[in-house]
Amino acid sequence: MVLKIINATEAKPGATILIEGEAYAVKKNDVSKTGKHGASKCRIEAIGVINGQKKILAVPGHERFEVPMIDKRKGQVLSLGDKASVMDLESFETIEMDVPEELKEDVNSGSTVEYWDVEGRRVIKRKL
Repeated sequence: MVLKIINATEAKPGATILIEGEAYAVKKNDVSKTGKHGASKCRIEAIGVINGQKKILAVPGHERFEVPMIDKRKGQVLSLGDKASVMDLESFETIEMDVPEELKEDVNSGSTVEYWDVEGRRVIKRKL
C-alpha cells in the first residue's frame, strides 16, 4: 500500500521512495535551478532498503514518486537454516525471511530482532 505521492523536488534525504517497484532511501537530492524555458532537474542518490544497492537517477523536478509504507516490527528468531523462522512478538505469527550477510554471525536462535515489512517484502534490519 502506497502511503502518498511526492514530487522529485520534495524527496529530501532520509525519505523513502519507490524506484522501479523497489524501496530506496534517499541519501542526496541535488535540485538544479529552472532556466528561462526549462524545468528544474533533480539528481537523486538512493540506497536500496532491501538489497542495499546504490542507484543514481536524474529526473525532472515534476517527476512523481510513491512513498511506501514501512512497518517496523519486533520478532524472535525461532530457528535458523537457509532462512530464519521469525515469530512476530505482537501477532505471534511465524514468518520465513532471509538473514542479511552482516547479521549472520550476530543472529541466533532465541534472539530478538527488528524486521521491516516494506510493501509485502520482509527483511531483518538489526538485532535488539
